[in-house]
Order: sequence, then C-alpha cells, then structure tokens
Amino acid sequence: SKGYVYVRSEYPDAIRTMEKAIAVARAAGAIDDFDDGARFPNASYVISAAEWDFWNDPKTAETAPARAGLERQEIRAQLLPRQFTTLAAEIGAKVNRLPVPEGGAFKAGQLLVSFDCSVQQAMLQKARAELNAAEATDKANQRLAELNSVGQLEVDLGRAGRQKAVAEVGAQQAVLGKCGISAPFAGRVAEQKVREQQFVQPGQPLLDILDDSVLELEFLVPSAWLVWLRTGQTFDVEIDETGQRYPARFERIGARVDPVSQSVKVAAAIDGRFPELIAGMSGRVRVTPPNANQTPNQ
Repeated sequence: SKGYVYVRSEYPDAIRTMEKAIAVARAAGAIDDFDDGARFPNASYVISAAEWDFWNDPKTAETAPARAGLERQEIRAQLLPRQFTTLAAEIGAKVNRLPVPEGGAFKAGQLLVSFDCSVQQAMLQKARAELNAAEATDKANQRLAELNSVGQLEVDLGRAGRQKAVAEVGAQQAVLGKCGISAPFAGRVAEQKVREQQFVQPGQPLLDILDDSVLELEFLVPSAWLVWLRTGQTFDVEIDETGQRYPARFERIGARVDPVSQSVKVAAAIDGRFPELIAGMSGRVRVTPPNANQTPNQ
C-alpha cells in the first residue's frame, strides 16, 4: 500500500513545515529522493515535479502568501439537500405498501409507508369492549351506592377500572396512529431500505428522504476572508458532473475559526432552480473578492 501527504498550496506555512520535516528526515537517511519529490520507506510525500521545484525555490517563501491570496480562490464543495432524514418504524409490523418508489417525488403529508396493522386493530376493538364493560360496572356501582347497597371500595374500584379501560383504548389508538408514516416535508425518496411484505422491528430504518427544492453547499474558506465575506454575497460554482457554472449565494457563516487550518465553515445555496442538479454532485467554488487589491493573505 502507498500513503500520500497532501498540503494545499494556499497554506504556505504548512508546506514550509513539511519541507523542514523532509529535510531533517533526508539528513538522517530516513528518506530517499525520487523524480517527483521525496519518498519515505513506508509512505510517500508526492507532489508534481513543477510544484516541488516551486516550493523549493527560496523566493517562494517571500511571495507565496500574496500569490496564494490572489491566485488560489477555488474550493471544492458538494451539493447537499436543505432537509434530509431517515424515516424509521415505530412499531413492529409487516410493511404493507411503499407508495413512492426510489427517486420518486412526494408532497408534505403524503403517505410514504403503510403497515399491516390487523392485529393492532383487533386489540383496539378488544380495548373498546373492555371499556364498555368497565363503564357498565362503574354505572351500576354508583347506582347501588345511592341505594346504600355497595361499599365505597367497590365504587372506587369500579371507577378505577373504567379509567384504566379508557387509558387502554387511548394507547391502542396511538399504536394505530403509527401504522402509516407520512412525509414531514415535500421532497424525494433517496433510498428504500426495506421492501413490501417485509417485517420490521421498532427503530428499523425504512426510507432515506430529502428535500432538494433548495440545494446547499458547505465548505471551508480562509478565515482572512471574514474581513469582507458577508451573507447574501454571490459567487459561481462549477459542477463537475454537468461542466456548467451555476449562481450561488452565501447564507451562513460559521461561528468559530479553526485555529489549526485558519479556516471557517460557510454555507451557501444554489441561486435558482436547475433540474439537472441533484444532491451529491460536487464541483469547484469560484469566489471573486470585492477588491483584489484588498484580498487578505491566505
């Protein structure tokens, strides 16, 4: 097997640290030279020959920050749905129907999964019959109490029995309410994890669903951009799968900066509706600072 160490060129300090480590290892005889850079006995540090020569040039250390700030403004990002979740079974039952196939669209509130709940329906009917009996017993005890023909204990037990039967009916109705799963939002079915006529257990995942009405992008940008980066600013993203550029807009900026990479997470959204775009596609973010002369060093 072969391992690789990749340091992004917009972080020259990290590259210089790696170069020093390689130099120390080479002096100790722990690594060998090869055409494209340096090779460790059990791993590899690999960059192109041109980039290796560039970063070994003494003048690079002086000009790298400014050049990185002006030239390296492409960042990888992936399209994500604004809402996504996994629907799971809340009861143990057989899947009766999955009305929406994989990739199919649905509306908010539409039925996505229905279970065979014949047993639960029978238990609800039983609970209602027991409630009728408990109400009749309680009513009879109250009448007997008016005639001083029954003790207070029997009256209390009859009332408690009726209350217990009411609670049992409510519990069975709640179970029946879980015999179908409706869509919490409009979207599409990303994956069916079960099939019709399959018995499932409580908590078992059934469907992955997502809302692709708005596709978002999450990526890291240099923290130095915070001096000019604001929500609402626009940029372009070039999607690999389509080879096209699409407009996007910054929507959220992270609450903290990573002190190690000197970066901050941001979230953006595709500005418009493009049917050819789907979640999971990726591409390069093209950001143009408001004023290139004021672009922070990266």
